[in-house]
Amino acid sequence: MSNNGLPHWPEGVEKRILASVDSTNEEARRIAPGLLGPAWVLALKQTAGRGRRGRPWAAPRGHFSATLVMRPNETPDKVALRSFVASLALYDAFAAATGRTSGLSLKWPNDVLLNGGKVAGILLESAGLAGGQVSHIAIGIGVNLIDAPQTEQVEATALAPVSLAGETGVQLTPEEFLGFLAPAYQHYETQFTTYGFEPIREAWLARAARLGEVITARTTRDEYVGRFETVDAQGNLVLSTAKSREVIPAAEIFF
Repeated sequence: MSNNGLPHWPEGVEKRILASVDSTNEEARRIAPGLLGPAWVLALKQTAGRGRRGRPWAAPRGHFSATLVMRPNETPDKVALRSFVASLALYDAFAAATGRTSGLSLKWPNDVLLNGGKVAGILLESAGLAGGQVSHIAIGIGVNLIDAPQTEQVEATALAPVSLAGETGVQLTPEEFLGFLAPAYQHYETQFTTYGFEPIREAWLARAARLGEVITARTTRDEYVGRFETVDAQGNLVLSTAKSREVIPAAEIFF
């Protein structure tokens, strides 16, 4: 622990804190060519934040908006598995900040739930494919620290948003939360690059929301209802439906 009570900042990882930016993922894209190593970009205000599929990302008071930008060495399919790495890091950051894990769970593919509501989301973007390699990856993370977006700001079918402070009473600044998140991410990143996806997959499943229960998965073309069986070695959702065993690489999940 450092003098401020936070874990030590990971060695060799840069930190950039900005008063305002359009999007931390966009800033990550701009700075990626000049980086010598991984870097966290934290914005105290985003003017054009976005979520999955280009949706606007509401940022209430005290919102955490940050992106980790790095240059991976794996093939694109392996690079994409870092959404699970980031999910585990968020889980551990919340646990370290609050001293508890009750109410925390991970929703496939990239959300963190607290007492059944969405408290954090992940947007993973990669760019610069050349020779089968990804030149850089941006892992964007949004967390409702103090307030949560109003229900009218989210889709009608989405899980209700909640905040860390509202659910636990713990109030953190974005800088303080980054102090918990960055070391947690580095721990799982080292595990991922050393031992591969399997230990990450097992840890993620141990924290998965609705594992073994009936859920609904909607793709752009189809809807599947079935028991959430597992996540496979490629990160796909596996459902046991009334007709078959479905392996789904991308979908929206509904409980």
